[in-house]
Amino acid sequence: MRTQSINIAMARGIGHSRFTVTTALLLTLAACSDSDTGPSTQPTPETAAEVPASPEPTAVNTPTTAGPTIIATDQDRRAYFGDLHVHTKFSFDAYLFGTRRTPDDAYRFAKGETIKHASGFEMQLKKPLDFQGVTDHDIYLGVMPAMADPNSPFSKHEIADAVTNVTDAATANKAFAAVLGHIRGIRQTPGAVDELSDSGVARAAWQEIIAAAEKHNDPGKFTTFIAYEYTRAGDEMQNLHRNVVFKGSDVPVEPFNALNSQPEELWRWLDEQRELGREGLAIPHNSNGSDGEMFAQQDSYGNAFDAQYAELRMRNEPLVENTQVKGTSDTHPLLSPNDEWADFEIMPLRVASTLPSRPQGSYVREAYLNGLEMAATQDFNPYRFGVIGSSDTHNAAGSFDEDNYWSKTGVRDIRPQDRGSVPLDEPGPDGERYASPPSRFWGGSGLAGVWAEANTRDAIYAAFRRKETFSTSGPHIQVRFFGGYDLQQDLVFAADNIAQLYQQAVPMGSDLARRDDQTPSFFAWAARDADSGTLQRLQIVKGWYADGEKQQKVFDVSCSDGGVVDSTTHRCPNNGAGVDLASCTPSPNKGAAELASVWRDPEFNPEHRAFYYVRVLENPICRWSTWDALRAGVAPRPDLPATIQDRAWSSPIWYVP
Repeated sequence: MRTQSINIAMARGIGHSRFTVTTALLLTLAACSDSDTGPSTQPTPETAAEVPASPEPTAVNTPTTAGPTIIATDQDRRAYFGDLHVHTKFSFDAYLFGTRRTPDDAYRFAKGETIKHASGFEMQLKKPLDFQGVTDHDIYLGVMPAMADPNSPFSKHEIADAVTNVTDAATANKAFAAVLGHIRGIRQTPGAVDELSDSGVARAAWQEIIAAAEKHNDPGKFTTFIAYEYTRAGDEMQNLHRNVVFKGSDVPVEPFNALNSQPEELWRWLDEQRELGREGLAIPHNSNGSDGEMFAQQDSYGNAFDAQYAELRMRNEPLVENTQVKGTSDTHPLLSPNDEWADFEIMPLRVASTLPSRPQGSYVREAYLNGLEMAATQDFNPYRFGVIGSSDTHNAAGSFDEDNYWSKTGVRDIRPQDRGSVPLDEPGPDGERYASPPSRFWGGSGLAGVWAEANTRDAIYAAFRRKETFSTSGPHIQVRFFGGYDLQQDLVFAADNIAQLYQQAVPMGSDLARRDDQTPSFFAWAARDADSGTLQRLQIVKGWYADGEKQQKVFDVSCSDGGVVDSTTHRCPNNGAGVDLASCTPSPNKGAAELASVWRDPEFNPEHRAFYYVRVLENPICRWSTWDALRAGVAPRPDLPATIQDRAWSSPIWYVP
């Protein structure tokens, strides 16, 4: 069977604007940051390239001359982009990295304004976001800034001087060591009370976070969500963090704290809040650094899963963040050995550690496969979630561009030498040429995408709940995905294709029920970000469970540059796109503005449970580490990837037999 595909520059219809502290608190604290130290030298803003002035937000908003604003809606839904993982000075680790930007600053940045990095240069987006949530850590919330207030008793604390006098990597490391030393002292003293865990300070910071979100929420133009990070880590540095996002303005007086709690308790707390009218959800992140714990085969107490567990988890965790600065968690080469593009921005370590992170149980695609097996053998699935991306910035400002990259941890990694992309000023104690912090594995990612009727809390949160969401590794790539029966190729060019698809098919995030023995058909579409690279290929990733085995396969479904998918290998031909590493100039005149296809699975079996999701790849560009080397006048570090292919992923459609 020959794959149906089409490469379009601006296909009619598709191109329309509608597309347009824990049991081991010490380990929890360390899991929030890069614990390796770099050279003790003053950071400079040499990595900050000029960016163009940001355009006005593109969300629809029609004002009236009198009365309230009228928000125009689009029933075919529009793509909105945002960041649901942003840390400001109220996060203890961000403060220790020199960040003094507030939640108000973070929202101004997201709306297109400039704000200052901890080292002094101005940060600005190429174009503004549509929505954002500030997610400061629950642990020590607001306590570090309180140490700088002479009227606060915390200013007299023995570690206050180290915490408040951060100017460079050396003083940031000293501050971090002071906090860790304090925690060790508490842990080693039976019955000791940690005076830095102060509910009053946390509530005051929480109120400021709420106030900033309420101030900047502008229905129809820019949406904010009141949120925080639940900072839970295992005893051996397994990352189990979640971002908790509330739908509206009625939120608890204080975040549920990760101290001595498990994720199951967070979910039950969210259930309790929901009964009080406070709707919220949790979004796990950095499963890649969980050492197999995020998507384990048993609960936090060692018990086997059951239907009640699956319902509790899916009710409260409908989404997962599968890409961010600390690596991508879609899949791993060891888990997807036949996927040529699985080795993308892999962070092989547990968060803030040099310990390896076990791939099994740590990546999203494998979780989907395990969920299929549980659904087939036990009739429940705790891993039926959609995907988003977000930044996890600790600068109050996400860094999404490889050629204008400011990393994550303030003054600790702003210099290329400190993040390991450029040789050290002087060889290390063992003659090493480069620093090798975990940040060498990090990248300029990621963004959350949703399809919603309007840029409002209600509409965007509804998209979260129905999982009509997608993720990108930084660019504003748009992705649509529908599944149904008897979908025809001419839908690609139909002026009302999306309206037809909402009537005839189901969107990403949905179940597709069996229809006799018919083979489903899928509509897949992607459009480039005009400020990023062109598209190379459009793919559908399939996973299925059959005869006691979990299987997976990647199908190219649409090719750029006139390529045709090979019906045997299911691959596009190489389009010849590359990068001149001497100038970081991509190959000219390669790639597509849009790619689309109506595709039928040539290996479909109506008896097999399956999932399908879209992945779209851009042409290669220089990685941030190569840009660092180019600007420093040195060769790229040989053990780091010289180029990357930015990409986007849709949430799956699950075929249910």
